Amino acid sequence: MVKFIDDHRREHGVEPICDVLPIAPSTYYDHLAKRADASRRSDRARRDEELQPEIRRVFDENWRVYGVRKIWRQLRREGFDVARCTVARLMKSMDIQGIIRGKPHRTTIPDKKQPCPLDKVNRQFRVPAPNMLWVSDFTYVATWKGFVYVAFVIDAYARKIVGWRVSNSAHAGFVLDALEQAVHDRRPAKGIGLVHHSDRGSQYLSIR
Repeated sequence: MVKFIDDHRREHGVEPICDVLPIAPSTYYDHLAKRADASRRSDRARRDEELQPEIRRVFDENWRVYGVRKIWRQLRREGFDVARCTVARLMKSMDIQGIIRGKPHRTTIPDKKQPCPLDKVNRQFRVPAPNMLWVSDFTYVATWKGFVYVAFVIDAYARKIVGWRVSNSAHAGFVLDALEQAVHDRRPAKGIGLVHHSDRGSQYLSIR
């Protein structure tokens, strides 16, 4: 979205574009300020900028076939203190992945026929208190008996998992079970403005 605004701001202006896109003008201007002044960026953002060229280098040096695990191990051998999940996150943001043997698994399957609620978060995942923003997603894990799906709900305040479920199939019920567990354990009060944020996968847009 930021790049889109950069490309069209002279023609339409920032505020009119932001009125259409799910992003606040203040978010865009904050991004510009951080892009111009590296000292304003978070430690994580600066660390990401340092790691991305190294990840790209290892990926290119190995014929663009290395996946997350092999790139992570190579970086560790070279002395980089980096977590595997960080490598996975950055590779996803860089839109690179290794060669996948067999049929790839998809978790997010958007349902274009279903109406989709507007994004109330605008990529702002920092909140001042618990039970203000919950972020949901699910992934798959390889086991000896095959793949299983794991759904989870994270409280953005402390980055803590407050609800989770495991299932052999990616149906809407098991992501709902994870959410219901979070509601049961946390018991958020009505009217506090709690936002439940997810992607546009068909499970999260289902009637259930």
